[in-house]
Amino acid sequence: MEKRTIITGASGEIGTAIANQLANQGHALFLHYNRNRIAIEQLLEQIPKDQIIGVIQSDLASREGLDQFINKIPQNIDHLIYTSGKAYFGLFQDMEDKDMDEMLQLHVKSPWKVTQALIPEMVRNKFGRIILISSIWGEIGASCEVAYSTVKGAQNTFIRALAKELGPSNILVNGVSPGFIDTKMNQTLTAQEKQELIQDIPLQRAGEPEDVADAVQFLCSNQSRYIQGEIIRVNGAWG
Repeated sequence: MEKRTIITGASGEIGTAIANQLANQGHALFLHYNRNRIAIEQLLEQIPKDQIIGVIQSDLASREGLDQFINKIPQNIDHLIYTSGKAYFGLFQDMEDKDMDEMLQLHVKSPWKVTQALIPEMVRNKFGRIILISSIWGEIGASCEVAYSTVKGAQNTFIRALAKELGPSNILVNGVSPGFIDTKMNQTLTAQEKQELIQDIPLQRAGEPEDVADAVQFLCSNQSRYIQGEIIRVNGAWG
């Protein structure tokens, strides 16, 4: 059976690593990005053209961008990998409504609506894989990242609840919860701050995007066919 897969946030380091891994496993990909067109063009050079279903630019942190994306979703998609996300660092008391709305839209409302659009076809086919990239902060919380921790916690609960609802239709819903991964999302940290974090990680290194992609590839494979409603931690035993 052809594996037709949507990857949101495919221009990010984690999204790119996932796209390459799944392409190597024979997935046909529908790629989404928000701003980084250069990264998408570089990714397209790495994947055979006949494995690209399409590419779309939209801002999933806005209602308009979400509607645009949903209107372009191809038919017969059976894998959804939702990697889109952004951090918000600062005191919660200083957070403005605009930032709150964007965080809720990007991390909660958009994955809800994209998933909702894909479920009917998955149910008809009695097959589907839905995977969200969450975060360690959704489990344990982080000071000065209260909103990010909150929306990632919401994703984790969404995964566990939807897994129970869709299990009878053979649709597997799971998540991957990265710890400290060396990506641009952490570019605000100084070299010293990064080193201090790494010293707290038992494996004594930052995670790489490929570490997350390996977990996603496993959840897309037949080897995970009895894993449902789980959040796989990819954090080197940190936290």
